[in-house]
Amino acid sequence: MMSGKIFYRERHKVGTKEKKPRFKLVAVADANITFYAEHLRKKELEEIAASVGADLILLKAPKDGKVKEDEIEVKE
Repeated sequence: MMSGKIFYRERHKVGTKEKKPRFKLVAVADANITFYAEHLRKKELEEIAASVGADLILLKAPKDGKVKEDEIEVKE
């Protein structure tokens, strides 16, 4: 059985001292799971991934926080 993957990234508008969830759920692959929250804490992501047998994949953001338009690939 193939384990699923949960893709997430760090949120841009949350400071280090704020008590808001720091991570944004981006995508889920090969896992039968439904998320009702868009922003989660790292501990929550780890517990969910462990309970469904999925891997957590952290997506890296550019250093300046901006994505150039030529770097985006859209599949139709």
